[in-house]
Amino acid sequence: MRSMTGFGKETLQQDAYQIDVEIKTVNHRFLDMQLRMPKEANPHELAIRQLIKEKLQRGRVEVYVNLQKNSDSSKTVHVHWPLIHQLLQNMETELVDRYAVEQFDPAASLNYLLNNSEYVEIVEEKTDDTQLEELLLKAVTSAVEKVDNSRRQEGGKIREVLVEYCQDFSEKTAKLSSFTELYEADYKDRFEAKLRDWLGTHVDETRLLTELAILLEKGDIHEELDRLAIHIDQLDQLLKRTEPVGRELDFLIQEMNREVNTIGSKSSPIEIKNYVVQLKTILEKIREQVQNVE
Repeated sequence: MRSMTGFGKETLQQDAYQIDVEIKTVNHRFLDMQLRMPKEANPHELAIRQLIKEKLQRGRVEVYVNLQKNSDSSKTVHVHWPLIHQLLQNMETELVDRYAVEQFDPAASLNYLLNNSEYVEIVEEKTDDTQLEELLLKAVTSAVEKVDNSRRQEGGKIREVLVEYCQDFSEKTAKLSSFTELYEADYKDRFEAKLRDWLGTHVDETRLLTELAILLEKGDIHEELDRLAIHIDQLDQLLKRTEPVGRELDFLIQEMNREVNTIGSKSSPIEIKNYVVQLKTILEKIREQVQNVE
């Protein structure tokens, strides 16, 4: 059993990139993925979604990807020496011939030219997309595995709570069943005593049993109790499974709640009403926990 609440984070680094991946999940009826990542990672969105689907089947999944480029590894300095050489040569000719400058110092001009972006460029090399994809998917795989592990751990705790609730529900259902048998026997005695008071000592036994059977049938809850026993066994089996069972559990709890409501509507004794309230309370607690089961 897995919870739908989980968290995982991974940071990987190579020569050109550092990638930080953070994944958070909460409960949701379906698998709803929200990806927030830089444009460089957009071409790999489909592969990222596929990796997540392989591990997670339900829940709202928020994926955050942060990409940092290592500046020194992807940039080079490109000096346009032919242009500088041509400029300095032209400057020397013009200064000597036109302005009668006796001596031209190229070092002073060279210092200025090297600070000019037209002669010196910092070129960012195009990085290999294959390297980015490999690093990105590796980071996502590691992060989603950590999410899956955290969901398994949380799911184990939820299962322990559900097992306790299931045992409590089973015990109270058994008590309700035994009380119903006692109630029917007592009701039969009281019903017979009232008829004797009304009709005298001579009562048609066949008619008495017929009338009693009709009254008891209206309030008969044995069928509901039998179905509850089946549902309890199904619940126990679902709690032992390792694959996602959240939807099945949710449906089963609805069916159990329907049976309990029927018992409450068919029964008038206050003792049975009290059992119904207790059973409905336990089912509500189970339902709250099931909402977070994958």
